[in-house]
Amino acid sequence: MSPEIKASTEKKIKELMSRYPKKQAAILPVLHLVQRELGYISEDGEKWVADLLGINPVKVREVVTFYSMLSRKPLGKYHIQICSNLTCSLMGAESLIDYVSEKLGIKPGETSEDGKFTLTTVECLGACDQAPSMMINTDYYGNMDKKKIDKILKELDK
Repeated sequence: MSPEIKASTEKKIKELMSRYPKKQAAILPVLHLVQRELGYISEDGEKWVADLLGINPVKVREVVTFYSMLSRKPLGKYHIQICSNLTCSLMGAESLIDYVSEKLGIKPGETSEDGKFTLTTVECLGACDQAPSMMINTDYYGNMDKKKIDKILKELDK
């Protein structure tokens, strides 16, 4: 069974694949487009991408489960990622994870009942100089504290 990919997205995917000497090399950008279209990478989506690229579905699963920017389940409207790596942890990330979890009523890996927020912890956001760091969808936030989190969440709730 194939996922519900729009013809326009499928066209973009095929154009993208044509830029690579080996179509298998397009796996990450193809997965990004599928996720943008569907909101996540389903098992059917993994199989579809594998067929499209001519690779074993387990190879697609390996990529999807390795990269934190890809998800195997639907995410909330706002995907909150908090870095839990050493630098961020030393700067207080653990207490911020607990704070956001309590504030939104969800644990890391969960989505709020209204589908608005998904909270995840990630190994690294590449912003150690701004620890503790957080990302919401594609926006980075650094030097986080509870006051900044409250302000950001209030803005998202408008």
